[in-house]
Amino acid sequence: MATRTIKLTVAALGGQGGGVLADWLIAIAEANGYIVQSTSVPGVAQRTGATIYYLEFFARAEAARAGRDPVMALMPVSGDVDCLVASELAEAGRAIQRGLVSPQRTTLISSTHRAYAIGEKSAMGDGAPGTVELLELVRSQGKRAILFDMEAVAERHHSVVSAVLLGAISGAEVLPFPRASFEDAIRAGGLAVKTNLAAFADACELVQRGGADPADVAPRRRPLPPVPTRAQTPALQPLLERIHGLPQSVQQVALEGTRRCLDYQDPAYAVLYLERVARVAALEGAAGRDMLTEATARSLALWMTFEDTLRVAQLKTRRARFERVRAEVRAAPGQLIEVTEFMKPRVEEIAGTLPVVLGRRILASTRLRRWLNRWTDGRQIRTTRLGGFVLLYGLAGMRRWRRATLRFHEENARMEAWLRRLAALAPAHYELAVELARAQRLIKGYGETHERGWRNFSQLVDLIDVLSARPDGASVLSRLQETALADEEGVALRRELAALAAGSQSAAASGVPA
Repeated sequence: MATRTIKLTVAALGGQGGGVLADWLIAIAEANGYIVQSTSVPGVAQRTGATIYYLEFFARAEAARAGRDPVMALMPVSGDVDCLVASELAEAGRAIQRGLVSPQRTTLISSTHRAYAIGEKSAMGDGAPGTVELLELVRSQGKRAILFDMEAVAERHHSVVSAVLLGAISGAEVLPFPRASFEDAIRAGGLAVKTNLAAFADACELVQRGGADPADVAPRRRPLPPVPTRAQTPALQPLLERIHGLPQSVQQVALEGTRRCLDYQDPAYAVLYLERVARVAALEGAAGRDMLTEATARSLALWMTFEDTLRVAQLKTRRARFERVRAEVRAAPGQLIEVTEFMKPRVEEIAGTLPVVLGRRILASTRLRRWLNRWTDGRQIRTTRLGGFVLLYGLAGMRRWRRATLRFHEENARMEAWLRRLAALAPAHYELAVELARAQRLIKGYGETHERGWRNFSQLVDLIDVLSARPDGASVLSRLQETALADEEGVALRRELAALAAGSQSAAASGVPA
């Protein structure tokens, strides 16, 4: 007689149909004479954690022969899971981290696509784990690994990932139920039966063919638009000529930076970008070095296209964005959808959009700030309705006057001060200048995120004179950048800076260089 239940765990994100998958599995088991128990622990919120569904199966005939029902657990136990099913790659990694995947017992079924968590998207640096490393981890931990892009299969059939997961479970034969029972459960559920059956069959057959473990899996990226030729864009020939005048190794980065500036503002702004890059290239001259120019070109492209309210409005009213939303919700041609933007501009963002004098007056006035605060506690703007769209579209159109705004004035002054500092450092402290050019990556985002990044960046800039006196100044600055990127609140950076200051004071007291 069987001595243990079959134990299956599903880790699925909100909206992926994990609950429907669990219901299908319960129906399949009961139809085949099995006792089944299902429990679930929901995630915290939208994409901050998966819901864990745990199911145990035991043959009713075996229980009858034993004269008693099996005792089933409410949650999976480390080393005791027969099959772990994950709806995306990082969730498979988290299941491994929890000890739910055993090399001796567990069949691991996972999609290789990524659905990025809030923490990954909002991190100061690159908050996403490396896909290749994560894939190798997932492949190596289970007794058997079944991996393929389930989201792509679902999209191909206009279905959802839960149907693909069910097909993979059936194809892997981890449960003692015939394929027909799986298909009957989908039909009985009555939810998008035709598309779900198609996705199920595709996944099931893919697993059975043994073609579900690709040799190389990489994140899917939207292709970049083609590089325009001179014949196609005669008006942009002066910009192309400037790009060709830069070092060969910098030209591709400069081209992307030029594209960003053109999209962000206008050709004159792109010329300013290239002039600034050329200034840095002239510092390196005939020395045959280009690390500083490349780092500056990359950082300057990001800085010059900073996110202000005008940029946010521009991005939210683009045709491409509406097309992407329609594709994500799988809207049929002619089907109406509604997009609601949740916006909460602070007084600082409102003042930054105004002319310099007026913006400064608002920021300096307690009464005006208090009055504006009543209007900045959050607004919902429906961009699929005429009023909401016209409001944001009109705001985006104001970018032609961006150069007169307070935010532009402040950012432009900061960029020029940074470039002057690079020029002063480069002759005697080249490596330190390169790291200072790279440090711009700390400045990103909008609102409070931007403020935190600017604060961290400013703290590092204030340290440049101290670091220039140290032989390891460049490596120290690089380490401090990584520390700042790893901790959004800046606690770790302040700790590092305090330790660095204490070390410098101790070295000065003893007469030994820090």
